[in-house]
Amino acid sequence: MNFGDLDLNTTWFVLIGVLFAGYAMLDGFDLGVGALHLFTRTDEERRIMVNSIGPVWDGNEVWLVTGGGALFAAFPIVYATVFSGFYLAFMLLLAALIFRAVAIEFRSKQPMRWWRQMWDIGFSLGSLASSFLIGVTMGNIAWGIPLDERGEYAGGFLALLHPYSLWLGVTTVALFMMHGAIYAVMKTDGQLQDKLRGWVNHCIIFFIICYAITTMATLLYLPHMAARLRAHPALFSVALLNMLAIANIPREIHHGRDFRAFLSSCAAMVALMALFGLELYPNLVYSNPNPERSLTAFNAASSPKTLGIMLTIALIGVPVVLAYTVSIYWIFRGKVKLDKTSY
Repeated sequence: MNFGDLDLNTTWFVLIGVLFAGYAMLDGFDLGVGALHLFTRTDEERRIMVNSIGPVWDGNEVWLVTGGGALFAAFPIVYATVFSGFYLAFMLLLAALIFRAVAIEFRSKQPMRWWRQMWDIGFSLGSLASSFLIGVTMGNIAWGIPLDERGEYAGGFLALLHPYSLWLGVTTVALFMMHGAIYAVMKTDGQLQDKLRGWVNHCIIFFIICYAITTMATLLYLPHMAARLRAHPALFSVALLNMLAIANIPREIHHGRDFRAFLSSCAAMVALMALFGLELYPNLVYSNPNPERSLTAFNAASSPKTLGIMLTIALIGVPVVLAYTVSIYWIFRGKVKLDKTSY
């Protein structure tokens, strides 16, 4: 397939952003449900929470694998720098995701109370740790990391744990908790649903506070992450869309339109990822304190031929992933009903 004068570098920057946004939007509510899991009290309520994500959580994580594979193929230098520089952080993230998955599968295998409580704690801690580490990673990408003249990470693990990245980790936990609470309302009924409706408003307040602090810190300390919006005021419409989507959530919840509330939450997450990508472009890894060493969509990309071939594969593969995702959600639509096959 001949793509002519298409800017393949920018196309792949956008495509990878779409894949990671899809992961945040889909696995985000999984992680949010896990973060809220211990706030429920009875074994039945906790089984309902687990089974609300039971049929879809593993499929949602396909988006993370696909995004990582796309990053490796399109921008191998970025992949090498990020996965070597953030090695310990990514190993902790992988351990948290694995432990969380094991907790989902093992929790209801035995009836003993101590057994289920142990895996309940593991499920929640794995979800919280995963959400937090994802936020810390994004915080470091926004803040910038020290790169040497070869584009390799020149710092240590503790250098990644500065206040901005840690706070973005907390903000990500808040965002996923809000998203997960809305999804859980959509999948439950009865007393548990009424309880979750109250949690949604608390989660929204928690997220708005975190997001406001993050925005102020970004404007004060990361001028490069606000430069494009200052230069192109029309792009503020993306930020406005984000604010309107968040504001619409409690309205839809109040009127019992749970699916619309979930769509508003998804729109807010997409808008947040769009803002992140707009402010970061063309950088993929911003170098701090030497911006001239940053890895961009142009100096860290594969050859044009490779990008063209990979784009052809993506145009075939992404619709398959989308079709699979849509079919799974359609098959398992509706409220959670526990039976002997449930977790």
